[in-house]
Amino acid sequence: MSSTSSTPLRILDWGRTVYAEALARQEALQAERIAGTAPDTVVFTEHEPVYTLGLRAGADRHLLWDAATLQRERIALHPTNRGGDITYHGPGQLVVYPIVSLDRRRDLHAYLRFLEDVLIGTVARYGIVAARREGLTGIWVAERKLAAIGVAVRRWVTMHGLALNVAPDLRHFGGIVPCGIASADGTVTSLAAELGARCPSVAQVANDIREEFCARWTAFNREGET
Repeated sequence: MSSTSSTPLRILDWGRTVYAEALARQEALQAERIAGTAPDTVVFTEHEPVYTLGLRAGADRHLLWDAATLQRERIALHPTNRGGDITYHGPGQLVVYPIVSLDRRRDLHAYLRFLEDVLIGTVARYGIVAARREGLTGIWVAERKLAAIGVAVRRWVTMHGLALNVAPDLRHFGGIVPCGIASADGTVTSLAAELGARCPSVAQVANDIREEFCARWTAFNREGET
């Protein structure tokens, strides 16, 4: 599947995945993109329950549940090579991994803002007004975090990406300090919590993110050529 622009994007749906396996598959795709044997690719998936530890110092200190609780809740714990702190992935949360080259526009901050714009445009389709918060990545509805972003780049090819809470078990966010943000500074929300019965399906949200991403990707690269 490609966008309608002159910049092709391959779209992959991995379905439900175990995080460790998805990480290895991402790394393989990134290596292929660096080698020039694969096009820019956007992967969609949902993960089995997992807490992932980013590269920020002290990320493990923000794990609140002990090993017995993790086992009871069937939540894995896995280190990862993205930026940021500890976060949760699980069923009902849509995870999007763009494996794309930033060589035409070598600006990681602009890429993070691009991902936020994709998310803001997506949830606006459901009547949700989301915004950025100064000094933080992701998107927010007032003081409630709706989506997280974390990326890694090698030779200007990205991996990791964004996680939008559609209808996950929000109780599982209680086992961590999500992204290192204390409860006094914000809470976690989902489309289901905000919209109730009007919440779209994960499949619908995936289609809408694909459309928003593809519609904006060529313009993002074009700005790097001016």
